[in-house]
Amino acid sequence: MANQVETIINVQKENRNRKTVFFRGILVTPVFIYICSFSQLMHWGASSALLTLPVVLTLVFRGVYPSYALTFNHAILELVTRFSTYVLFLTDDYPSIERNNAVSISLPDVEGGKKLNRWMPIFKWIFAIPLAIVGVLYSIATIVLSIFAWLHILFTGKYPEPVLNIAVGTIKFWNRVIGYAAILVTDEYPSFSLKS
Repeated sequence: MANQVETIINVQKENRNRKTVFFRGILVTPVFIYICSFSQLMHWGASSALLTLPVVLTLVFRGVYPSYALTFNHAILELVTRFSTYVLFLTDDYPSIERNNAVSISLPDVEGGKKLNRWMPIFKWIFAIPLAIVGVLYSIATIVLSIFAWLHILFTGKYPEPVLNIAVGTIKFWNRVIGYAAILVTDEYPSFSLKS
């Protein structure tokens, strides 16, 4: 899957800060507001903050992927991923608004749009419907298991290994889907698997 969005997350498994884990929902509010500020509506800002429509228009009509849109979408995707790793208790590092070592995302080289089929953006959203349905199911499982992880961290200071693969896999899955259907950096259909 070299032609997919690749996500690397440095998970903090042991010696967790139990105090910040306990108050995580409150601590993360400023970052959530910051992410939402990129969108016109105050809702989960990840999808609406991405530059999708300008990319679709330039790909379809000119066969070009604007470099500024690619840079912006890459930065937003990394920010939302840092936010997600913090909310899902994978790390105690507060989600930085700048790039850091906790999360690294690699986008496929689109060569300014030359590697992309200029007509695919029209159909990708339809093709992504099954991916979104599976992604919602993965997300529900991750949220339920993260509640268990939260309790486990509070009492032991360690992140439970069984939950780790599902939480990280769900984040990686959604990043591949976003790369395919929202930021349009690949024409390769993402795998339904949690493993990348």
